[in-house]
Amino acid sequence: MTAPRARGNAADRILAAAAECAGALGIAQVSMQAVADAAGVSKALIHYHFRDRDELLARLADWLAGALVQGEALALEDADATSQLDALWLWLETELTSGRLRALVALGQERGEGVRDAVRRSRALRRTQATATIERLFAALALAPRLPAPLLGDVWVAFADGLAVEAAIEPEANVRLRFDVFWLSALNLAE
Repeated sequence: MTAPRARGNAADRILAAAAECAGALGIAQVSMQAVADAAGVSKALIHYHFRDRDELLARLADWLAGALVQGEALALEDADATSQLDALWLWLETELTSGRLRALVALGQERGEGVRDAVRRSRALRRTQATATIERLFAALALAPRLPAPLLGDVWVAFADGLAVEAAIEPEANVRLRFDVFWLSALNLAE
């Protein structure tokens, strides 16, 4: 996984290393020691910032969700009506390649209550952004969806999560084709 190395405070560097470990090893194999090794810091420093593995994973879920939402919003910021879907694809392709989205999906399988709460928050945040994405894309094309935008936003989040899992299981799959078919279908739901 090629997570960008966070510059600045140690907690962000540790979270970047945790994301990297999650992509390379899978969430089940993310340990405080593995993260310490990846971050090039002592395990004690990790415990200074994160009480235990559950707190680290909960903060990782929040951190990943924030990055995903920001990236999705930025992808559309400078795109015009004719390039918005391509811009959205470039953002999603980066997330699929990096493994960050897959790591966030995998965090949903963790049993710690703090991690589950963070995953719930991340879903709510991502749904809000997905709804904004749907509204923006339809408006740019002078279309109105027949289904409520929040419902289509939920479908977009679920689809992107599914692509993250698919890309991990079947790396040679043509996920761009799946992306294009999804958006053709979604845009056909216009009035």
